[in-house]
Amino acid sequence: MDNVKLIILIFLDTPYVKLIYPKNMKFSLEITMKTDLSVLPKVKDVYITMLPGNDFRDVANKAKELVQNGFNPVPHFPARSIKNLNELKEYTSMCKDFGVKQALVIGGSSDPIGDYHCSLQILESGLFKGMKVGIAGHPDGSPDISESDLEKAMKNKMPFADYIVTQWLLDYQSIASFISKQTLPVHVGITGPLKISSLLKFASIVGAKNSLNFLKSNASKAVDLLKPRDPNELIENLKTATDNFHIYTFGGLKETNKWLTENKYA
Repeated sequence: MDNVKLIILIFLDTPYVKLIYPKNMKFSLEITMKTDLSVLPKVKDVYITMLPGNDFRDVANKAKELVQNGFNPVPHFPARSIKNLNELKEYTSMCKDFGVKQALVIGGSSDPIGDYHCSLQILESGLFKGMKVGIAGHPDGSPDISESDLEKAMKNKMPFADYIVTQWLLDYQSIASFISKQTLPVHVGITGPLKISSLLKFASIVGAKNSLNFLKSNASKAVDLLKPRDPNELIENLKTATDNFHIYTFGGLKETNKWLTENKYA
């Protein structure tokens, strides 16, 4: 009997079984203010976007609703969409009062509406004390900032952060290279199962040049553009680099929910 137990333990420790049963793999999800919480998959961390024009009070109240439903909400704090220090104080205070323990601090839209032009400015406020803080990573670059400025900004933000969340990506080599250079944990941005034609559109919008080139080189026929791309291919290639993945659904929440369930990720 002891020999049988030993064989079972050895089998369970093989890479094959670890791939089938990814015990340590963690998934987070990004939603908008319009997302119906009743259809959310069983993931713990739920990020709330604060798009241009959104009221931070509404975002804070959405976070409160998530807390009440047993989720760990992670509201976005887009610096360029926050008017001033008083507004930042009110936003952070509301979130803390509602039981929010985590925040994603980003630059946000390209046009500042107030005093802040970069995420470092609100990180330096000290108002996120007691919260777990994520910052944005851009392995594929950004259309609004040079590579050198991105590296400098990342270095300056590191002392205020606990982890990095990347833009959504498809080229695993550029992601792996980015992860190898970081001193903080990296949560890799992925999409749910979307058609390649949709991914091409979104990649063009956000300026994800490596992912755009990757898609073009892998969609050799017109019929390929209509096929949903399975995120497991990317996850498989990154399984030794990270076990944290952040899902951008781009409105395909139903398909993402199904994919998470079928793969026993949630």
